[in-house]
Amino acid sequence: MSTFPVPLPGAEASTLLWADPADIEPAALEQLRSISRLPWVHGLRVMPDVHLGKGATVGSVIAMRDAVSPAAVGVDIGCGMTGVRTNLTADDLPDDLGPLRSAVESVLPVGWSAHDGSAPVLARDVGLAGRVDRLMSGFGDLRAPRIADRRGRALAQCGSLGSGNHFWEVCEADDGHLWLMLHSGSRNIGKELAERHIATAKTLEHNLGLPDRDLAVFLAGTDEMAAYLHDLYWAQEYALLNREVMMATTREVVARHFPHVVFDEPVRCHHNYVSEETYGGVDVVVTRKGAIRAGAGDLGLIPGSMGTGSYVVRGLGNEASFNSASHGAGRRMSRNAAKRQFTVEDLRAQTAGIECRKDAGVIDEIPSAYKDLESVIAAQAGGPDPLVAVVARLSTLLCVKG
Repeated sequence: MSTFPVPLPGAEASTLLWADPADIEPAALEQLRSISRLPWVHGLRVMPDVHLGKGATVGSVIAMRDAVSPAAVGVDIGCGMTGVRTNLTADDLPDDLGPLRSAVESVLPVGWSAHDGSAPVLARDVGLAGRVDRLMSGFGDLRAPRIADRRGRALAQCGSLGSGNHFWEVCEADDGHLWLMLHSGSRNIGKELAERHIATAKTLEHNLGLPDRDLAVFLAGTDEMAAYLHDLYWAQEYALLNREVMMATTREVVARHFPHVVFDEPVRCHHNYVSEETYGGVDVVVTRKGAIRAGAGDLGLIPGSMGTGSYVVRGLGNEASFNSASHGAGRRMSRNAAKRQFTVEDLRAQTAGIECRKDAGVIDEIPSAYKDLESVIAAQAGGPDPLVAVVARLSTLLCVKG
């Protein structure tokens, strides 16, 4: 196995990779070099799930001095994971998991769907309802233009899964316990906030000469950066609450099917977000796009695909990576390429034994469209200076996708 990290040839700011440059698509390498040339970049760290993204590379951790780039977060602000260990084991499950999947799908809006008004679980969970109410009370203070009329939709979508690589799963850990896992973000409201602020950034004079205008930044001390960070932190909280509402909703379903179930404290992590941190005595704004925080003791979740399972990890506080780790396996090919290359029969073969959709609508999520999860984990959990330690390996038994 290669020893990581390795420097990126041709980069200007300090750029370290937990991946072999020969295995990274040339367009993604050039995108990373472009990021490293921005005058505000203090350092760039690249995770093993790296692949080409819009503006900034997925799997990148960018530390900037006195600046932040909205594209370095992405449009699904606050996207991330929640996982809950239970006292259930595979012996508790029926032979046919279809009814359980149908029950979850009946209460969990997927794709373009949303709740009617607000998630029904909020009428039964007073504490969670209070958190959502407090967040939504700040909707009128959002700074992005033309956003005021989106409040109703944002409330209705709180507790909805979306589509693409978002999922809800039942997994079996290597100790035999079952976990509930979900992956989702800030839905349409996060996307609209991000797009409005990115559009504003592109008009600012200091960004006009950038080789890639998608990498436009806001500068510290300006009203524009203050407005962006205000809205971004709101959207990060919305994404977290979106997952909390979904998990509360689906815990009720699981409890109806298995009345003796007990749920542990959840593991939570964002992987498209901003954090203000300090490295080597330098205060920086860190954007993680397709990366999780892996500070010493931080628990994180690194999923693979709908057929390959996930990992629970504990961060080791490796400052060389800016305390970061990968957010998943990472795509090996584009969605369109996957649709061209694979068939429904391929999907069925690669998800054999897993209760999930096996139709043309999710071919782009076929396991072969993703990198090998075991290699991605080995790149950051092995070697002389690892980023994370493995806590548990999870195997997918049931998967709900949009």
